[in-house]
Amino acid sequence: MLWLVVIALMLVGLAGTVIPFLPGTPLIFLAVLIYAVATDWTPIGPGGLIFIGLLAALGYVVPHLAVAIGARRGGGSRWAVGGAVIGGFVGIFMGVPGVLLGPLVGAIVGELLHSGNLIASVQTGFSTFLGMVAGAVANIALAVMMIALFLLWVARG
Repeated sequence: MLWLVVIALMLVGLAGTVIPFLPGTPLIFLAVLIYAVATDWTPIGPGGLIFIGLLAALGYVVPHLAVAIGARRGGGSRWAVGGAVIGGFVGIFMGVPGVLLGPLVGAIVGELLHSGNLIASVQTGFSTFLGMVAGAVANIALAVMMIALFLLWVARG
């Protein structure tokens, strides 16, 4: 039963790295925590759990930072960053297309309101989109790393 819960949480957590509303890396952390408690912290000790927790926190923060960094690297102002954040939030309620396009459109609109320059605004939007993709890839990589460490620790016993 323990393994069913752990595997289910890890699979849902892995899916949560790309599906909105699912806290991907925190769910993977929860799976590791449940396993650690259920097995009297063997083979995962408190240090390992803290490390997994740090990776989970990083996985939760990195995608959001990557969007903001993408907007700024593309020459965007704080308005573009704010637009990307608002667009990402609004996009969540519009399904997959909204999740993908929300930050892009938000950054373009925010920068356009700030500068009035359409070409610069579109360039900022594109950079924001690239930041979003980089953040998603980093989030997936962190989730896979968390699962791989867990499996390595369990296999070593």
